[in-house]
Amino acid sequence: MSLEYRSPVAWRGLPLIHIALGPRQAGDSARRARGVIAVGYTAQGLLAVGVVAIGIVAVGPVALGVVSLGAVALGLAAAGVVAVGLVANGVVALGLLAVGVVALGLHAIGVVAVGNVVTPLR
Repeated sequence: MSLEYRSPVAWRGLPLIHIALGPRQAGDSARRARGVIAVGYTAQGLLAVGVVAIGIVAVGPVALGVVSLGAVALGLAAAGVVAVGLVANGVVALGLLAVGVVALGLHAIGVVAVGNVVTPLR
């Protein structure tokens, strides 16, 4: 069963809310949600929630955004198992300010911390 909703209100050509969930039908292209608020397997929007999320705020197992939360997170502020960003918080964190079990950054805080300013957690 598939679920798709597009709000009738749009902003800059994108629906305000676009939700695309469920399996795609035979012959359909990949299901992507694109909107100001997007929810789907692949989601692109200002606020994106999906397995692969790309947006200003991105939430999902793979997240790319200014603020990203996910298993693998990439962004200015990133939090996840593996986090890469200016400010990164995760099990493995890489960034100017990195906080994690393994932290690599200009300022690194962690059990294994590598950087110019290092704060070991023991």
